[in-house]
Amino acid sequence: MHRPLVITEDHALLDDLVRIAAAAGAQLDVAHVPAHARPFWNLAPLIAVGADQADAVATTSPPARDQVLLVTRDPEDPDTWRKCVAVGAQAVVTLPGDERHLVERFADAMEPDPRSGSIVCVMGGRGGAGASVLSACLALRASADHLRTLLVDADPLGGGIDALLGHEEAPGARWADLVAREGRINSSALQQALPSFGDLAVLSFHRGEVPAIPAQAMRSVLEAGRRGFDLVVVDLPRHLDPASTEALTRAKTTLIVATADVRGILSAVQVLGEARRHTSDIRAVLRPGVLDDDIAVTSLGIPSAGSLPDQPRLTATLNRGELPKLGPRTVLGALCTTLLRDLLPPA
Repeated sequence: MHRPLVITEDHALLDDLVRIAAAAGAQLDVAHVPAHARPFWNLAPLIAVGADQADAVATTSPPARDQVLLVTRDPEDPDTWRKCVAVGAQAVVTLPGDERHLVERFADAMEPDPRSGSIVCVMGGRGGAGASVLSACLALRASADHLRTLLVDADPLGGGIDALLGHEEAPGARWADLVAREGRINSSALQQALPSFGDLAVLSFHRGEVPAIPAQAMRSVLEAGRRGFDLVVVDLPRHLDPASTEALTRAKTTLIVATADVRGILSAVQVLGEARRHTSDIRAVLRPGVLDDDIAVTSLGIPSAGSLPDQPRLTATLNRGELPKLGPRTVLGALCTTLLRDLLPPA
């Protein structure tokens, strides 16, 4: 993949740009004079022209293209916008004030296949309702359909969704490797770091003491997931922490798995009250109970996304470290196929 191009002879500015690019996980091609930039002009995903070289670049009449920035460290220079127009830049970046924006521009330039994935959160209306199982099955079904899928375990006390999939020993990064990360995460680097199985990547927890997930870390992971995957499924705890709240605010849809009995509905209503403070599109997936489904959905006051019948052999299958069958003729497979059809935009 080609690298971003910087055109400048200002060594202090170049030092700043190299540092900012490194924060985005990018390396640069550098041209100190416009003549050296010609072979890279049409190939570089992003071009940053230093204000010191703007007039020299303009005299070469470079072909018009997108993703050209004029970079300056002098916000008071009255000639800045003339230089911007002269080199065909789409924006002016002033350092140090625009550093964060420039990190994001470099990171965007290094995304080989940018996507716009949907984030779906799954919560249990009460403990043991089956939210983690639904999260895992939804992610498995999507990846089997060749959707690039990220499954995020956001429940630090849930036992690990990688264990639910039978892959707790799989090598790769876990949350403890990411919690100290601030700022942008490159989606390609995230995919390469995580345990992956075909089109499914999984982010779970290490065993033992579990550190809290900072909201910033969750934000960075989900934004990288949105750029690099077709679907991001987040398995949330019932008791919301800052990271869970961060996920809810970014969710396209949130599914609450509720058991259709009195305590199950009462508990789900409590969970729903908290979730509604952070997201709007919430739908119910009902487990069988003594209450009629229509009564249960009316009591919750949210639309029904489907029903999840009991699966007597599912627990035994998972405890053996085997994955459930999710073909279109199975109950779980049919539910997940319906949910994906309803939750994701048409191809």
